[in-house]
Amino acid sequence: MLIRKRRLGIALVAVGIASAGLAFAVYQDIRGPLPLTLGDGGNGPQGMVWLPAGEFMMGSDHKQARPNEGPAHKVRLDGYWIDRYDVTNADFARFIAETHYVTTAERKPKWEDLKVQLPPGTSEPEDSVMVPGALVFVGTDRPVPLNDFSQWWAFVPGADWRHPLGPGSSIEGKETHPVVQVSLEDAQAYATWAHKRLLTEAEWEYAARGGLEQATYAWGNDFTPNGEKMANTWNEVQPFPVTGSSNRFKIGTKPVGSYRPNAYGLYDMSGNVWQWVADWYRADAFKVGLKLNSIGEVLFNPVGPSESYDPELGVTANAPQRVIRGGSFLCSDSYCTSFRASARQGADPMNSMSHLGFRLAMSNDHWEKNR
Repeated sequence: MLIRKRRLGIALVAVGIASAGLAFAVYQDIRGPLPLTLGDGGNGPQGMVWLPAGEFMMGSDHKQARPNEGPAHKVRLDGYWIDRYDVTNADFARFIAETHYVTTAERKPKWEDLKVQLPPGTSEPEDSVMVPGALVFVGTDRPVPLNDFSQWWAFVPGADWRHPLGPGSSIEGKETHPVVQVSLEDAQAYATWAHKRLLTEAEWEYAARGGLEQATYAWGNDFTPNGEKMANTWNEVQPFPVTGSSNRFKIGTKPVGSYRPNAYGLYDMSGNVWQWVADWYRADAFKVGLKLNSIGEVLFNPVGPSESYDPELGVTANAPQRVIRGGSFLCSDSYCTSFRASARQGADPMNSMSHLGFRLAMSNDHWEKNR
């Protein structure tokens, strides 16, 4: 059991999951808090929150939004269950213990997978260089131009979900922290074991917004309402990405549920760790989706584009990316700002990183058939 660090400001409602209200889609224009329907393993999957079918405005046309976040458009979704928290180290450890699964970061990388991430013509490295490992945020000791992330990220041999910062680091005592250093493949393997699935990008944003129509953040428009910090983001004590010896170990994940939930009772939809979602990444996905839509301006259960392409980076289908959402403890006003509800980004599905995790979803039909 995870320790609930804060009491919800909304009431727990005991609802029969097989009732008609959940079995059939009744679309609502949901704005504001919902009564919390939390699965307990009998009435709904353990630790998951029910979000009823509804409509919302996805994306943003705000001046702070990036081009890949627009245009804002109406989306209609069927109801679904969503994890209340990100998947934790303890959760992932149970999966590993039962399946003996070996994560991407724990395997020797294949040149076929690696070369599509590198400039054309890059020579194959010596076999001694091709070792298991993952990307770790290492920071800098002084301010640097923010146009080259290789200055603050490094491939660290031996870094994996058990050793997020490399050999010598550990998750001991961090059982309730979100698991990191997991690739998309790892997240999908866990989902199969748990009889769940990754969220679509639309499902993720619907959940993150918590019924606040076009609000900037998952909790409203004020980043620190009444001076209260609402998410685990860059601490701003020093400019990003400066860590320095005295501040280095203060930067990282925190236990899930360390901050207030949003109005849907969901924790850490902003900050702490990025979250994998199912959609292929395209910078122009929303524009393309609206053009292909045949039922007017409302997109029904969108699942994203059929392939990945990022015209901003020139990344073609031979180097596909998947969408990640939510931002992380590294997001800063001066650099990332991806803790905003509409912010989106692509990531190589083979990548494992020290600020990237996931949470999962489940349809009610799947729950009813497999309970």
